[in-house]
Amino acid sequence: MINPIPDSLTNDPQKAYQQISINTAPPEKLVVMLYSAALKNLQQGKKAIEDKQYDVANQKLCRVQDILAELNNSLDMEKGGQIASNLRALYEFYEGEVVKANLKKDTSYLQPVQEFLQSYRDMWIEVARIVRMGAK
Repeated sequence: MINPIPDSLTNDPQKAYQQISINTAPPEKLVVMLYSAALKNLQQGKKAIEDKQYDVANQKLCRVQDILAELNNSLDMEKGGQIASNLRALYEFYEGEVVKANLKKDTSYLQPVQEFLQSYRDMWIEVARIVRMGAK
């Protein structure tokens, strides 16, 4: 039988579980997962700046940028209309703030980003809950 999980994942059960979770998650849960990952990386990047571990800070903050870019690229501008347009502007603004924090090694740029990510993640958690309730 052919193993549907790549060898790189079979050697790491946690990565395999994460990949399966991503592949089977409904869209609203994927958005929550992205926001959660962005928050985690942002907090780690902030701590790394405070600890003067700039290579780690760069890695973590670049990951936040990647996640914000992914959220931005996933917007359906035709169906989303003004809401999608507003979200795009927010994602681009906060991505820019992460870039500034990374370049200047200044955590003060990260607090508004953290607040944005937290509030939108909480909103998407509620959306996912409502969707689950409607599916029952």
